[in-house]
Amino acid sequence: MPAKPPPNHFRLLYFASAASFARKSSDTFPAPLPLAELFGVLEKRYPGMTKAVLNSCAVTVNLDYVDVEEDGGKEKAGVVINAEDEVAIIPPVSSG
Repeated sequence: MPAKPPPNHFRLLYFASAASFARKSSDTFPAPLPLAELFGVLEKRYPGMTKAVLNSCAVTVNLDYVDVEEDGGKEKAGVVINAEDEVAIIPPVSSG
């Protein structure tokens, strides 16, 4: 399990293709961060990640699935990722 994030940061966990794209299993980011800004922050750090991973992934905050509204719609305007939260990027899983 990853260590606790530094003060005023949250931990972001990457799974499957997200981990491959980022070339790591986790990151820390400053908090608070509006959920609607998460994908923009990730795209800035990892150019091309939106198209390759984020457009089809699921996101959890503290183990609860959330919908990321990049346009910051009214229903999501109050959702904020806080210090010490754990966020996960979970790409679709295929089986055969």
